[in-house]
Amino acid sequence: MIPVIDFSRLHGDERVQALAEIANGCEEWGFFQLVNHGIPEELLERVKKVCSESYQLREEGFNASNPVRLLNELVDRESEGEAVKKLKDVDWEDVFVLQDDKPWPSNPPAFRETMKEYREELRKLAEKVMEVMDENLGLEKGYIKKAFSGNGQHEAFFGTKVSHYPPCSRPDLVDGLRSHTDAGGVILLFQDDQVGGLQILKDGEWLDVQPVKGSIVINTGDQIEVLSNGRYKSTWHRVLATRHGNRRSVASFYNPSLKATIAPAAELVASHTQVAAPAAPSSYPKFVFGDYMDVYVKQKFQAKEPRFEAVAAM
Repeated sequence: MIPVIDFSRLHGDERVQALAEIANGCEEWGFFQLVNHGIPEELLERVKKVCSESYQLREEGFNASNPVRLLNELVDRESEGEAVKKLKDVDWEDVFVLQDDKPWPSNPPAFRETMKEYREELRKLAEKVMEVMDENLGLEKGYIKKAFSGNGQHEAFFGTKVSHYPPCSRPDLVDGLRSHTDAGGVILLFQDDQVGGLQILKDGEWLDVQPVKGSIVINTGDQIEVLSNGRYKSTWHRVLATRHGNRRSVASFYNPSLKATIAPAAELVASHTQVAAPAAPSSYPKFVFGDYMDVYVKQKFQAKEPRFEAVAAM
């Protein structure tokens, strides 16, 4: 079971235990679920409604999309006796991204207002989670937020990816979303509470991220791994295609500005005069996040270590 943590316990007598549970989620799992996180249930229900309605408007387009065409062709070849293999470089996903500086869908009518309100709440939650990470890592409050904005010189990126994984007649022949780690910082996922499919890789085994009604799934991206000097890990994850149910996934990404310079926090890097735990030799290069993204878009579904090597060589 992926850890499920009551975020409200940070404000009571159980704060120390809640901090420890979040530290464990970051260090041992790279994924955990928050309940009692402060986002109104009524707002989450509206998000579900407008996102489901938005897919209904997009469904015809998905049915005519390249993944559907390629899968149909593969099944046709199989029916003719040909031995076929699982599709590569294809995801069984309908997706669009919301950014403040880009156009948003105008339908359904309540979509813009609802998602704007939701994104404001998620941004605040992300910054609270980052402050907990700061505290657990022994960094000054606001360290991660400051690093992501280039010491306040730039605006950190905050985008929301609205995905649906429609029913698939042959989930053995296509992935919902291929396995990968996330490039950025802190990811906050409002996943479907009825249709599963999200899995993480832990200790060589794929584990389900169990649907928990009203929860927000948190995972740490590559940049948190770097800033923490490897204390926190970005975790491989994937989405399985399923025969039944249309999985909804609303993932928000709090990432560094493309102009921000990212490196392990000095407090977590052992020097000649500082060798006590939890400091360790620097395991990661210093780089500009935009350069990392240039590499990531070409290597998203590959191992992350060569990405770090590539930016180190720049």
